[in-house]
Amino acid sequence: MSKEKKFIETESVEKAEMLMKFLDEKQGDDISILDVRSICSITDCVMIVTAKGVRHAQSLADYVLEHAKKEKIEYLGMEGYQGGDWILIDLNDVLIHVFIEEVRQFYNIEGLFSEAKQIYPKK
Repeated sequence: MSKEKKFIETESVEKAEMLMKFLDEKQGDDISILDVRSICSITDCVMIVTAKGVRHAQSLADYVLEHAKKEKIEYLGMEGYQGGDWILIDLNDVLIHVFIEEVRQFYNIEGLFSEAKQIYPKK
C-alpha cells in the first residue's frame, strides 16, 4: 500500500507559473517571476506582483493560499498580511511578494535580484 504524498512534487518554475495564473485571475498587475537558484540559497523562484490597494493585496494572498491548498502546494508562512502594503508568502521553493505600487517601487526587489534569470515576462 503506497502512502499518498502530502504535497505535490513539481519543478519550481512550473509551480511558479501555476501560482502566477492564480494571481492573474484576481487581477494582480505587473507580475514577474525570477529564477534565483544561482544567487539565492533559500528559494528557487521569486514572484513579484502589484496590488491595487491593501484590500486587493490581502485578497490576492487569500486567493493564492486557497488554491495552493487545493493543489497541495507546500505553504510555510506569510508575513505582512495585517498591514497589507507588502505581503510575503512563503511556498517553500517559491516566494511571492505582493506589493502596493509605491512600496514595490521603493523596495525594488527586481533590482535586488538583477542577476537572476527572468522567467516571466519573457525578455
